[in-house]
Amino acid sequence: MRQQLLRTAAGLALAALAVFIAAPALLAGEEPPPSGAPPRLLDRFRQLDKNGDGRITADEFGGAPRLKALDADGDGAVTLQEARTYLGGLRASAAGQQPATPDAGTGRTRTAAPAPAFADVRYGPHECNVLDFWKSSSDSPAPVVVFIHGGGFVGGDKSSVRGSPVLKACLDGGAAFAAINYRFRKDAPIQDILRDAARAVQFIRSRAPEWKVDKARIACYGGSAGAGTSLWLAAHDDLADPSSADPVLRESSRISAAGCLGTQATYNLPRWESFLGQARPEWLDSADESPAFYHLKSKADFETPEGKRILADCDMLALLSRGDPPVFVSNPQPDEPPTNRGHYLHHPAHAREIKKRCDEVGVECVLVSPGQAGGDRLPEFLLKHLGLRAAQASAQKGGESEPRP
Repeated sequence: MRQQLLRTAAGLALAALAVFIAAPALLAGEEPPPSGAPPRLLDRFRQLDKNGDGRITADEFGGAPRLKALDADGDGAVTLQEARTYLGGLRASAAGQQPATPDAGTGRTRTAAPAPAFADVRYGPHECNVLDFWKSSSDSPAPVVVFIHGGGFVGGDKSSVRGSPVLKACLDGGAAFAAINYRFRKDAPIQDILRDAARAVQFIRSRAPEWKVDKARIACYGGSAGAGTSLWLAAHDDLADPSSADPVLRESSRISAAGCLGTQATYNLPRWESFLGQARPEWLDSADESPAFYHLKSKADFETPEGKRILADCDMLALLSRGDPPVFVSNPQPDEPPTNRGHYLHHPAHAREIKKRCDEVGVECVLVSPGQAGGDRLPEFLLKHLGLRAAQASAQKGGESEPRP
């Protein structure tokens, strides 16, 4: 009886904590959490959510360690889906069942995370240029799925993928898996951060013999900043330099598929007004946030030859062309005029622009309808375009399949 009472008390405390965590999503105009929250808790969330974007960041939450368990996609904030899944885990824990942790965008609970075969492998010169790598169970060279964490290019970490059902599904499907870190905006402009991700892909290819990697089949996915980076890798021309003294840079940066959850359509920021309208001043960190994104001094620099070159290099919409790999896009925010910074950054209009451009140039694009989480469909998409479905079907027929380039 005593244990039952203690468990009941713990369950009530955990449920209250989960409601407290889930409440900021109400500010984003999303559906309410599974259980009601007293007004005082909602008031507390409004106090925590200092910029009013309906997403609680580490600074607002009281530190990254407290946020990490909830921030499933590593984008530096807690969303409604993460909070709802976490609540289910807390309820299970209170009932004496195996607890679960959230995986953003999928609606699934996390599973026990397999340890990577190689951790914190340096792929570039900066201290943030590290990756984790999980080997495939196959004895033959295997395709690779690369996870790129979110966080607005100011935070996040590769460890957020640990225990993700996407990680497990990819490994179970016969793929190898990698998760990367990269420089943040305080250390590098966006155009160089994107090249960190490209170098990570090139580095993985350079390790093909030791890690049993099929260099022709590498896919990337991520949420928010990781989503936009994956789209950039899909759209950008190959960065391989056959004459480079660096053997890593001689490898291809091209990928076979991109998964984009809560993505931005382009990192040519001035272009956003054409499909989203102008951002409100209170949504910006400063009046010069746009040029600072590229480490430029002012918006006037956008009109210089160098500024135009940088904007063009970061414009995924313009870079997309026939022959680029398939793209999976899911932006489940409310499909209504943007109401805050987070809504503006992850609005369904971004996803529609990507779909529109892909249709124009003949690139396959799977667009998940607004309001629906698409992460649960992502592993199937990635595995399909890495040729693993075809390989399994062919194996059943006693033949071999040809990998997708």
